[in-house]
Amino acid sequence: MSEKILVTGGTGYIGAHTVVELQHSGYNVIIADNLSNSNVRILDQIAAITGIKPEFVSIDLKNETDVFTLIHTQPKISGIIHFAASKAVAESVRDPLQYYDNNICSLVNLLKSICQRKIDFVFSSSCTVYGEPDVLPVSENAPVKPAESPYGNTKQIGEEILRDVTLAGKHLLVTALRYFNPVGAHESALIGELPRGTPQNLVPLITQTAIGKRESLTVYGDDFDTPDGTCIRDFIHVVDLAKAHVAAIKRMESGQMDADYEIFNIGTGKGISVMELIHTFESVTGTKLNYTIGKRRDGDIVKIWGDVSKAETKLNWKAERDLKEMMGSAWAWEKYIHTHPL
Repeated sequence: MSEKILVTGGTGYIGAHTVVELQHSGYNVIIADNLSNSNVRILDQIAAITGIKPEFVSIDLKNETDVFTLIHTQPKISGIIHFAASKAVAESVRDPLQYYDNNICSLVNLLKSICQRKIDFVFSSSCTVYGEPDVLPVSENAPVKPAESPYGNTKQIGEEILRDVTLAGKHLLVTALRYFNPVGAHESALIGELPRGTPQNLVPLITQTAIGKRESLTVYGDDFDTPDGTCIRDFIHVVDLAKAHVAAIKRMESGQMDADYEIFNIGTGKGISVMELIHTFESVTGTKLNYTIGKRRDGDIVKIWGDVSKAETKLNWKAERDLKEMMGSAWAWEKYIHTHPL
């Protein structure tokens, strides 16, 4: 293929795995990233898996001039997968302006730069747009409620912007993937979640505690209205999630979309509690975790998992990897970076 797929945030956790799957599917990839929460050496890790080092541009997407230059010096870009964003719920509650500045400005700058071109656009959205759902599993037809966090609100606003742009007839096809909780790592253990400083997500906290980087793990609340008192989420293996992005690009390329703007839930359709996740990790790895129970966090939803039948039918995609594979691969990655620090 001579056309290129631009992956913003492509050295990040989900982005890097998606680049691998794009390359496995024969796509030429260009990564745009400011490396604010990733490492440039991930490019070499991707090359070790696929045999192809992706083209890379260091760029801050909040700079409108730089974004315009990137897009207009790359005439072969036929699709964009937009990951670049700040992504931690708790951090967004503490620093909302950072989230509105980064997540909204980068999206708007990208859209302004491509509005005169026919480009397929995949948006990294989130199940947080549903807030605390009334009915489970939650489907794409569920109402979008007031967000529980600034992070969730940036995803709602992002979807609204994209819907409005497609309605304005800007030659843009958009697929918004509302995904649930990505975990795990590539089977090679060469790429995985690589947080800077204190992890904002549960699984890196688990693996760092297990390997001794952290003394203990805090479980935020055990008095929720769930069977074991801990929050319930739909955890999905990051490789399955990456494959969904490739499926979305292929659907747009083949002209199969039912409308210029489509939304899909991307998850397993199963709810797993925090304690179930911890116990599965202990079972798979044979490692006992030191954890304590803490207070609830602001912005946390009690329980959510997705109805993913639309994605399975329309995208011809389905999550294939189970919780044991998620935890096992996350542990393999943690052990790898412990001996091969990036």
